[in-house]
Amino acid sequence: MIEAIIFDFDGLILDSETPDYQSWQEMYAEFGVTLPLAVWLDNIGTVDLFNPYLHLENLLGHPVDRQDVHDRRKRRDNELMAAQTILPGVKTVLAEAQRLGLKIGLASSSDHAWVDGHLARLGLMDWFDAVRCSDDVNGRSKPDPAVYLAAVDALQVKANRALALEDSPNGLQAAKEAGLFCAAVPNPMTRDLNFDRADIRLESLADMPLAQLIDEVLNGR
Repeated sequence: MIEAIIFDFDGLILDSETPDYQSWQEMYAEFGVTLPLAVWLDNIGTVDLFNPYLHLENLLGHPVDRQDVHDRRKRRDNELMAAQTILPGVKTVLAEAQRLGLKIGLASSSDHAWVDGHLARLGLMDWFDAVRCSDDVNGRSKPDPAVYLAAVDALQVKANRALALEDSPNGLQAAKEAGLFCAAVPNPMTRDLNFDRADIRLESLADMPLAQLIDEVLNGR
């Protein structure tokens, strides 16, 4: 029996991953070097597996003004993010979860300033019974399961009665290590990564009604 559904944020509710990568690509190009997608992908779903400043400096062979790089890259990221909207199926799943009487949570490797700000901008904050982010678990990020454990604790459900929705292998690993069921919903940046541990894979949250998704996960189809 599933009593709660727990959303990831970046790449699942909002495509923040494409702007993040694009803005870094453009910054690297300003220095005359490239940032291949294959290098970037390991960082999706977490925050501490890849340091883009250090990687840039290693490519160049000398230090850069990290504050200047941060400020210029962040301005560009903000420009790209302003054009992003809620991904397909998110509102439908939220509404169906509420109709089914499920608790609704969110577990993110990002911090509250980022997640809460965008949830408020998108008009989604009131849907969630609990939002847990990296700053709730001393900065620990996926694939560490800490943020999922914090989310199920806040929702007051057992981990094996919760279904996570994830777009990245790091998030998938975190959910499974915490003891949750997990549906993989890759986005265009993560679709070619390994999601073998997922209980089910969807191409979009709009692909399947939530009740059917839960039934298929529980019955191992």
